[in-house]
Amino acid sequence: MRKLVSIVVLSLASAVSFGAAGCSKSYIPNTDVEDSSENKKVITFCEEYRHAVEDKDVGRLLKLASPRYYEDGGNTNPEDDIDFDGLKDYLTSTFVKTQTIRYEIRYRRVTFNENKKIYIEYTYSASYRIPGLKGEEWKHTVADNRLENVADGDSFKILAGM
Repeated sequence: MRKLVSIVVLSLASAVSFGAAGCSKSYIPNTDVEDSSENKKVITFCEEYRHAVEDKDVGRLLKLASPRYYEDGGNTNPEDDIDFDGLKDYLTSTFVKTQTIRYEIRYRRVTFNENKKIYIEYTYSASYRIPGLKGEEWKHTVADNRLENVADGDSFKILAGM
């Protein structure tokens, strides 16, 4: 009887493990994002954005941004809100003063909502040199962020989160 119970338990354990293996998800390499053609397309676009930041390519960053770009700063204070013109001003005045940029992204989740918006949640690590009071200063930041994109033909535009 014990032998029969052991065989049944072993068979059930094998069936469960094979079933779980059949249901496992695959992920886009170096991300936590499920591997699908839609998600790959979004991540490829976001990598264009990441490279443009590292290259300090203001023209490319502005092309990636939607004319409807709007960032509310995550609070109710309207003084730190920024629209497309504000983004352009920031990129051409403050951002260009950055000396060297290393910008790494770990993509966590891509969500498509009913309003045709695409939310890309990620953790970034940014190292950069900026002019300081005592010469150049290195800064380092690690934080979570979210890009808000919208489809634009075969590509996307960034609505918020730069």
